[in-house]
Amino acid sequence: MISSTVKLPSTSPDLFGRERELAALEAAWDNPRTNIVTLVAFGGVGKTALVNVWLNRMGAENWRGAERVLGWSFYSQGAAEGRQASADPFIDAALRWFGDPDPTQGSPWEKGERLAVVVRRQRTLLVLDGLEPLQHPPGGGLKDPALESLLHELARDNPGLCVLTTRLAVDDLKDLAGTSVEIIDLENLAPEDGANYLAHLGVKGTPEELRQAAQELDGHALALTLLGTYLTIGQEGDVRRRDLVPRLTSAHARRMMEAYERWFEGQPELDILRLMGLFDRPAEHGALGRLRRWPPIRDLTERVEGLGDCEWDAALDNLRQARLLNPADPHQPGTLDCHPLVREHFGEKLKAAAPAAWRKAHRRLYRYYRSAAKYLPDTIEEMAPLLAAVAHGCQAGRHQEVIEDLYWRRIQREDEHFITSKLGAHGADLAALACFFDPPWEKPVAGLSESDKSFVLNDAAVDLRALGRLAEAVQPLEASLKTYRASEDWRRAAIAAGNVSELLLTLGAIDQAIVHAEQSVELADRSGDSFARMLGRTTLADALHQGGRLAEAQRLFEEAEQVQQEGRPDYPLLCSFAGFRYCDLLLGEGKSDEVRDRAEKTLGWSRSHNVLLDLGLDQVSLGRATQAADYLERAVSGLRQAGLQHHLPLGLMARAWLCRLHRDFARAQRDLDEALLIATRGSMRLHQADCHLEQARLSLATGDRERARSSVAAARALIGQTGYHRRDAELGSLLDATEENETNT
Repeated sequence: MISSTVKLPSTSPDLFGRERELAALEAAWDNPRTNIVTLVAFGGVGKTALVNVWLNRMGAENWRGAERVLGWSFYSQGAAEGRQASADPFIDAALRWFGDPDPTQGSPWEKGERLAVVVRRQRTLLVLDGLEPLQHPPGGGLKDPALESLLHELARDNPGLCVLTTRLAVDDLKDLAGTSVEIIDLENLAPEDGANYLAHLGVKGTPEELRQAAQELDGHALALTLLGTYLTIGQEGDVRRRDLVPRLTSAHARRMMEAYERWFEGQPELDILRLMGLFDRPAEHGALGRLRRWPPIRDLTERVEGLGDCEWDAALDNLRQARLLNPADPHQPGTLDCHPLVREHFGEKLKAAAPAAWRKAHRRLYRYYRSAAKYLPDTIEEMAPLLAAVAHGCQAGRHQEVIEDLYWRRIQREDEHFITSKLGAHGADLAALACFFDPPWEKPVAGLSESDKSFVLNDAAVDLRALGRLAEAVQPLEASLKTYRASEDWRRAAIAAGNVSELLLTLGAIDQAIVHAEQSVELADRSGDSFARMLGRTTLADALHQGGRLAEAQRLFEEAEQVQQEGRPDYPLLCSFAGFRYCDLLLGEGKSDEVRDRAEKTLGWSRSHNVLLDLGLDQVSLGRATQAADYLERAVSGLRQAGLQHHLPLGLMARAWLCRLHRDFARAQRDLDEALLIATRGSMRLHQADCHLEQARLSLATGDRERARSSVAAARALIGQTGYHRRDAELGSLLDATEENETNT
């Protein structure tokens, strides 16, 4: 048996009133039909403590048949609630732990699916703690596609068990509740259990007084912990002295922390708590040492700068006794951790009361992590200190310095776009970019140059699109367009307008896509740049094509190709995505021979440049034109490697079409199912419509008339909603075919 739970926070072994939940976890482990358990509760109710006690019981029983045990806390990798977070460090570390040969390969969805495969090879207990930073409030949908695909796969098939803790129920799993997914709503402690817990902490009083105290705190576990230790340490354990903690209202834990602030006023303990508020992860020994250096930071470190080891350890012992710090972790000597609510509370108070101290402290942490990091990291694990430096540097107000010296030179490696193109870590990149926004993804911070504001807007949109969060990507792209227009950078404005059009088209907003594409043409002509003029025209042509305006689209493609020939006579044909778009129109007109000739030439150019996306798209065109399976095999493989999820359905649907023609119906169905899943996840409504149309053809070929009718109805609705009139004729033929089959029946 192999286990790794060091990434889970340490908690007290004390647990009261949770026997029912412990029994539910044990039953879930023994039940082969239960694949995922989700523990849902507000912060401070005791989710992590419950899981840790259960894990200790499992370990004492030799893990009850588990072959691997892996635990991970998303708070412990820097994901405080309310901030942008990424599952990339977890996915990378987990793939490596399970022996994946190259965790950087594939799209986020594929990484999640690959991780699910290796998790299922042995009976694995997987614990994911503190999931809410990776969820959309208030509904609880998952932000991260790798995590989403992992949990979808494990919900479908899992010989072991995955346990999640979160403040928000996972919306993506709600439909499976009661089948393969069990949701446990963790309530506050009952008055009797709360009273017993207070007594265990050393609080003295009659049973009724203890129950009353527990009721006043609504049985909130963290608030009870803080009250119990407060009374035991400073008020002789007398429950009647709880009136010294004023205004115990709904925010009970916060009120208790305010009481501790007053108690520790003027002592090192309060400085330590404020230092914890600077971190959104466990505070490592070296970082704390940098903060405690001379000269002291006014209003923050006067009482801990130069403090001797004995005094420092005594202060830590006091805070642990008060349950404001977690127990010491033997796996990370010198590292301090605490409940996320404690970090959030003291961080907010420090920032509001002493903003100068807040900035100075973050500046020290920025310099510490900047120097501690490998200059050019090669893995996401090596990248972690640099990403931490970005967060602290931005909190210190050094946005321009951070984006130039760290983000652009060392994280992106300038035009290499290393973190995304080489590591495929779009989520981690997006979390770093969030530091340059206020709020994400609407407005870059004032401390950036105008060109860098446009840069972060555009890059955030690219990451959001790669993560399948297409609707969120529209706003930063439109803001980027506005910024370029304001600075009269017509070339970049034209390209930005084209990017907005492409995104809207993928989402199925064809009319809006046409409007933005028309802007792209107008701006490109104003710039005089031949590449922008070509690109704008092909973008508009494609939008018109999808809207069914074929003659206008044909004219614009021809015009774009003429512009390209004038600017690049060595490349006389439209190529890359522009060429793919034109070939798509030509194939619709039955001009397979012309497409074959074009795609053979452009594929040669793509091979010389070794651009994965271009190679994949050229092979899709060739495969469709020649009905050659080997082209489509290579196309799907290349599009997967390119990692751009919104293009992958193009290859999958083409391969499904050819498999149907060759009567390989099972494989056609697999490709269609994958394409539809990707399209649905990303709200790619044109791809969804195409999937339903091809599903109808496949169902007719296999004799499943009921499914064919259902697919035609779904396609009809989407075509009507989006104005996808390019497909009107195909829809009409399928309506006739399904009605004819119904009549024959």
